[in-house]
Amino acid sequence: MVKEIVIDLEKCNGDGICVDTCPVNVYELDEGTGKAKVVHLEECIECLACQENCPEEAIKVIVDD
Repeated sequence: MVKEIVIDLEKCNGDGICVDTCPVNVYELDEGTGKAKVVHLEECIECLACQENCPEEAIKVIVDD
């Protein structure tokens, strides 16, 4: 189960790759900053597509052991 998703806003460039690759719509781009934000953590299925496809390595999915 996903405990947390950490987005490093210093690294995030707002390209929306996480939004596009997430199959369950966990992310959206913040209207104010233009950067990614988590809006549906409870929907995360731990596929890690966001973490693996982020070219800036700005996303870290933290799961319970």
